[in-house]
Amino acid sequence: MDIIELDGVVTPDGTLQLDSTVPLPPGKVRVTVQPAAAELPDDDPFMQRMRGIWAMRERAGLVPRTEEQVRALRKELNDQMQEEVDEAGRLQLECRRLRDEEEARRNGS
Repeated sequence: MDIIELDGVVTPDGTLQLDSTVPLPPGKVRVTVQPAAAELPDDDPFMQRMRGIWAMRERAGLVPRTEEQVRALRKELNDQMQEEVDEAGRLQLECRRLRDEEEARRNGS
């Protein structure tokens, strides 16, 4: 079985648009989609800067976080953010309650 590689684009609605026709007869196929690597020339200033940064990090002994570490940190930050949002909601309700009590006191209720 021959594997045919074609280039294409994933459109905003998520459909796949191929750059050329598929050289196969009509019938069922299996499609594997892989993002195309953005290739920059070796002398590209951005890539030169990135290589310099990577080299400095390596010399300093800095190791990139693993995917698991990044996920754990994101979860921790999301949990903290949710706690802050919840606390803000509680404060808003408390302020509303106090405001309502003050208004009721003023109205003699």
